[in-house]
Amino acid sequence: MARQDRAQEPQPWGPRNSHGPTPPPDAWPAPPQEPQLIGYHQDGTTLQPKKRRRIFLWLFLAIQILFLIWVITGAASGSGTPEGCQGLTGNDLKLCEDAGDVGTTIGVGLIIGLWAAVDVILGFTYVVYRLATRRT
Repeated sequence: MARQDRAQEPQPWGPRNSHGPTPPPDAWPAPPQEPQLIGYHQDGTTLQPKKRRRIFLWLFLAIQILFLIWVITGAASGSGTPEGCQGLTGNDLKLCEDAGDVGTTIGVGLIIGLWAAVDVILGFTYVVYRLATRRT
């Protein structure tokens, strides 16, 4: 077996490529000190940390309130007898009112579907924003 095919010999423990004895820790240079610009006034009193603005939270809540108002007004618009059913009696009136109720249900369902889609989009936007602004 050739010498180049053999495994390397184990290396002794200790620093590699040492250029003499290591200086004691008290002889090491101190790390550079940066001026503390953040957190103190010129007179030495500490600053209060900035309050986080929760703009996204308030925007999200405003959108939720708008959708809730839209659903309530959409559901309330279907109450009563529709204008097209005036003058009908018996089974015709019942059929016309039921058709109006079905239309109201479909409309409220579409609003709720749009509400869910907007919430999903807002959720993904928030996740992307948080990932983009996180500290490393």
